[in-house]
Amino acid sequence: MTEPAGDSYVRRFLFEELEIRGAVARLGDVWRRMQHGRAYPPALAAVLGQVAAVTAVIAGNLKQPGRLTFQLQGHGPIELLVVDCDASLNIRGHARAQDFDPALPPARLFADGRLMLTLDVAGLDRPYQSFVPIEGESVAAMFAHYLERSEQQHTGLWLAADGDGASCLFVQKLPGADEHDADGWARVRQLAATVTDDELLQLDCEDLLRRLFHEETVRLFASRPLRHDWPRDRERIADVLRSLGREEIERIIDEQGEARIQDELSNHEYVFDADELRALIDDPPTLQ
Repeated sequence: MTEPAGDSYVRRFLFEELEIRGAVARLGDVWRRMQHGRAYPPALAAVLGQVAAVTAVIAGNLKQPGRLTFQLQGHGPIELLVVDCDASLNIRGHARAQDFDPALPPARLFADGRLMLTLDVAGLDRPYQSFVPIEGESVAAMFAHYLERSEQQHTGLWLAADGDGASCLFVQKLPGADEHDADGWARVRQLAATVTDDELLQLDCEDLLRRLFHEETVRLFASRPLRHDWPRDRERIADVLRSLGREEIERIIDEQGEARIQDELSNHEYVFDADELRALIDDPPTLQ
């Protein structure tokens, strides 16, 4: 199977003779659009890109498609990091941080922090949420630990990100794998661990798997394209401003002359001048 027209996708695979599954996520054009105009320092962009790549893998492997959000928050140099991916693999995210040493492990980047997963699936009365402490010597180790705790399956993750792309290699041992090949999981994990950042970022999925696992039988599934397509929604922001009430809107006009609202996740800025703010005072909110 050929790769999709774009260079951002999730592609699942299976070691049929070993009962081990895996996936590769590649964010190229999507990752560049997510960063557009943000001027992230390279170290922060690398962490955000890695989290975006692993989020894409997890979203692409959900048994029941839904909206998946990871929020990492603590008291370290990275104050907040959020990545959100819906059922169609439309992904967005942002991060806020002070200067930091990129060699610091997540436990220190997000000091006393926690990782929160929110999964919103059709049919649920309310979204499912899960909280775990942030621990591990790398973003990959942190998420591997999370997946092993939540799914009770041995998991391996390898992540890389730079200014142009982000990528994730994921492998997971399935129940019954030892019955197929007692050494299979150890062999696959050892081979996967030889991957380099350059290979993750430059090789397409087929070439990457061929380079790593050329002696194994690997079944590739169709690629699913990733996208970053979150149109501006000015009316939604107008409703947020209306909800502040007349007194607060008048205060904003007196003190600032305008309102500037930053939608960090979707990477949009909205500006309402004084006349537009006055019009909101007597304009009823949009019915949802």
